[in-house]
Amino acid sequence: MKGIVFTEFLEMVETRFDPGMVDRIIMSAQVPSGGAYTAVGSYDHGEMWSLAAALSKATETPVPDLMRAFGQHLFGRFVTGFPRFFAGVGCAFDFLENLNSVIHVEVRKLYPDAELPHFEVLERTAGRMVLLYQSARHFADLAEGLIQGCAEHFREPLAIGRESVSAESGSRVRFTLERA
Repeated sequence: MKGIVFTEFLEMVETRFDPGMVDRIIMSAQVPSGGAYTAVGSYDHGEMWSLAAALSKATETPVPDLMRAFGQHLFGRFVTGFPRFFAGVGCAFDFLENLNSVIHVEVRKLYPDAELPHFEVLERTAGRMVLLYQSARHFADLAEGLIQGCAEHFREPLAIGRESVSAESGSRVRFTLERA
């Protein structure tokens, strides 16, 4: 997993809680990297789970809630850091439909070794979109938070339904998005 995800997670922890919380969760999680992440480095995704579990314990907040909150935070950081990805995009559905064909292509140019999730649009109408999320890792809560962040960015209230779909490995989740 790319280091930018870790650095942004720690930034969220520092902003949402306090700077000391970052040190506490790193110490508690006992991650192999020691919490020394660089944006361009690559780290085992298990470290993210360890950090999230330590934060969950310290704040008494369920890990899924923390990962969704992180997804929302991360989307906002993507908007700030990569404005070209949002230029000319009119709505959340347009952005989400282009994740693989545009956004992830550009991400691979920046980070050629990135292991990105795959999003497939199964259905799209004016008021509804069904997305299939597939990943070798189990970060559907993070993906849901990113979708929530996308809806907020485009100022579109979306009802988000979620259903796990069987997968031989990793995770597959069907997200049903409906405009309110």
